[in-house]
Amino acid sequence: MDIKALRDQDISTLNETLMTLLKEHFELRMQHRSAQLDDNSKLGKTKRSIAQVKTIIKEKQA
Repeated sequence: MDIKALRDQDISTLNETLMTLLKEHFELRMQHRSAQLDDNSKLGKTKRSIAQVKTIIKEKQA
């Protein structure tokens, strides 16, 4: 995800993005557990994106 684009979004949009990423991460975890996930790096990428969005939300709330 592009950090500059995320910083331009408001908190409600960021929360929607966060929920989407959390759902995607859950689906990837389930695929990984059932050995259907081909690219394991997607798990790390979504986890990093979740952390970035959470950080930006905290910054905007302060």
